[in-house]
Amino acid sequence: MTSSFRWSLPSLGAVREALLRPGVDDERLNAALARAREQQPPPVVWLLGKAQSGKTSIIRALTGSSRATIGNGFQACTRTAAFYDFPEQAPVVRFLDTRGLGEVVYDAGEDLAFCESQAHLVMAVMKVSDPDQEAVLAALEKVRRRHPEWPVVLVYTALHELYPPGGDHVMPWPFDRTPLPESIPADLRRVLAERCELERTLPGHAPVVSVAVDLTLQEDGFATPDYGLEGLWQAIEETAAFELRARLQQDPELRDLFSHAAHPQITGYSLAAAGAGALPLVDAALLPALQVRMLHALGRIYQQPWDLRRSSEFFGFLGLGALAGYGLRWAGRSLVKMVPVWGQTLGAAWGASTAGAVTYALGKTADYYLARSAHGMPVEAEAIRRLYRDAFEQGLRLGRDKDAE
Repeated sequence: MTSSFRWSLPSLGAVREALLRPGVDDERLNAALARAREQQPPPVVWLLGKAQSGKTSIIRALTGSSRATIGNGFQACTRTAAFYDFPEQAPVVRFLDTRGLGEVVYDAGEDLAFCESQAHLVMAVMKVSDPDQEAVLAALEKVRRRHPEWPVVLVYTALHELYPPGGDHVMPWPFDRTPLPESIPADLRRVLAERCELERTLPGHAPVVSVAVDLTLQEDGFATPDYGLEGLWQAIEETAAFELRARLQQDPELRDLFSHAAHPQITGYSLAAAGAGALPLVDAALLPALQVRMLHALGRIYQQPWDLRRSSEFFGFLGLGALAGYGLRWAGRSLVKMVPVWGQTLGAAWGASTAGAVTYALGKTADYYLARSAHGMPVEAEAIRRLYRDAFEQGLRLGRDKDAE
């Protein structure tokens, strides 16, 4: 055991060293990330809707990503659809957007083929002021006839377009009541009542849930820019088989904007590390390099680059115990995978869960350290180590939840 420890401990120290002297080029690391995504593909949220129906606003509200970033992040995947991975390098979710729906004859078959091997939630997005939704409904019916087990969230957007002149949102958000209260403008209430009949006419047996939202920008002048967002989250949680909110939103005790932005990065790289750890043969330098990319991403969020002082201080706070534990786990994983057949199966599972948990713990402790440093607050080694231990357990649960999907 001692020899294994001595052999593997430097590989964890390589994370610290690689912060200053990266040893894996971007091409190899990107290839490893692609292989990890193939091993554990992110769940797909399929947005069915016409142009200008509010699909981008939904992505922005759910992820906190800016509209500019989203616009630059879409990649064509079929003739009629594009996907947006979030976060881009190590995604925790993939949004599939139908392009030109209602403008061209749409055949859902090609997009279905793209989605069918992955986890699913279908969102049909319809602007309340647009009465022509035949293309959306036809596509939705095809999807549900072929996959009656796929849940659907019907999202009605741009509510303010049916407000009277000078009107604003009814507070509190009242669209979870049946019948709809009379405080809602009459035109909007009438259209929503008609649209909600869709829930009873769609084929299939999986849940169909409707929600009304008005997701605007701060400069649009409405009292609440993300009006109905909590209702949208509840609809997603009611229908989706995967924990989308846990993937995208920060832990309850850390709600500032920086930590909120850091959380999906940490989760995404942890899932990528788990995917890489499950592969039969992994370059020993790739996992530290992947973790280094995560740490640099966190440093950019906090505008705290990892220089010699900062990296030495952080790993000094983390302590030799955590480094040694990391090294021992990776030594065991490497040795067990050398055993034919049995080792290939058990070792891959061990490597996946441990790689993901360690990456998650490293990210959460770095997030805490950078947040404290950015605000000039003291950092205690015991707090760092306690957070690492707790986050490691959370990371193991994250891996088990992913397997359960």
